Amino acid sequence: MNDWPQGWSDDNRDSRYGRGSASPQPESARVMRQVRRGPSGAGGHRPAPPQQYGGGVPQQPSYVDGQGHGDSYDSGYNTGQVYGGGGHGGRGDGTREPRPAPNWRRRIKWTAITVVTVVVVTTVGTYFWADSKLNREVDLSKVIDRPEAGEGTNYLIVGSDSREGMTAEEKKDLHTGSAEGKRTDSMMILHTGDNGSTLVSLPRDSNVEIPSFVGSESGKRYEGTGRQVKLNAAYAEDGPELLVRTVEFNTGLHIDHYVEIGFAGFANIVDAVGGVEMDIPQDIKDTKSGADFKKGKQTLDGEQALAFVRTRYALAGSDLDRTKNQQKFLSALANQVATPGTVLNPFKLYPTMSAGLDTLIVDKDMGLFDLADMFWAMKGVSGGDGTSMNIPLAGNSANGNLQWDTAKVKELVNELKNDQKVTVTDK
Repeated sequence: MNDWPQGWSDDNRDSRYGRGSASPQPESARVMRQVRRGPSGAGGHRPAPPQQYGGGVPQQPSYVDGQGHGDSYDSGYNTGQVYGGGGHGGRGDGTREPRPAPNWRRRIKWTAITVVTVVVVTTVGTYFWADSKLNREVDLSKVIDRPEAGEGTNYLIVGSDSREGMTAEEKKDLHTGSAEGKRTDSMMILHTGDNGSTLVSLPRDSNVEIPSFVGSESGKRYEGTGRQVKLNAAYAEDGPELLVRTVEFNTGLHIDHYVEIGFAGFANIVDAVGGVEMDIPQDIKDTKSGADFKKGKQTLDGEQALAFVRTRYALAGSDLDRTKNQQKFLSALANQVATPGTVLNPFKLYPTMSAGLDTLIVDKDMGLFDLADMFWAMKGVSGGDGTSMNIPLAGNSANGNLQWDTAKVKELVNELKNDQKVTVTDK
């Protein structure tokens, strides 16, 4: 007996049967899409396709693996090698994809850019750091009636006996004494130009005339009276500005830059570069300067170097021999500072710069490049590319000071002004 609702039978089922109809009769098995697999069994025959239900189910399309290999898409599925790889990103045929070759040109490019950036930033930072440490205290605009500037550049280099900032123990160790104020212990003119460098020492006992000048602090004008004094008296009377004015008046040479260093700064620079090698010309023992040296080559530390350049009474020629020793030492110091071992070694370069810049006193127009030019010129003098000499002397003056040879000094100054090779000697 047919228990189905009226009008329903196996013969009149419509096309919705088995597709989610609301009929209480269970649906028959649905036809699943077929996945075509690779050969199986010894014979390699694929199984026969299932019978089509009612002759109305179309054959399903095969899956394709993206490379046109439909039959091998599922190859190895049951072994865990899904999508045909070897489990490590290989190709469909089981081989590994080759790694791309490194782009060395790109790597070198970015490495070079990084290195250049670091160098530029470091250099710029060092420049501003060093520039900020320069003590620009001397105003050469206060110097009146100046001679006309010539070719090349002229530096007035002054070593003062300033004890500013030194402790009692340091004064004792360096044998500086405790005198108040400061005086010039050494003075030199360094000329740089196209015909080499010339370093001319001006003995502090040189007989000179104090000209008219304007006080550096008061701004008051003092008329010259023809006073004849020792050269270092000009500095003691009104400082660097009057010293420059006096040198220019008595030589006729325009001074472009002023550089001064005190006792402590000098010793610190020498220690910062690890000492300076000197060939001592003779045995020297001077209780006033603290010098105690045997003849021959030796490396001087800061304390010994200061004693050496200040030694006066142990030398036969007194102040003249001392100025020659000062020239030799300053040239050797510049040569040591300018070596690759110092310039390229930050552990030496920065302490050396700091020691020097903290104690140097320069004019307001002095720049780091001017300072570097001065050191390179002094290095050239020690290397034989320049000339070092005392200013030509004619003997003692009436008051016992050292009298300059007026004719020779005039000829020397003329050669320096025109940046000519110096032919004048101090003999």
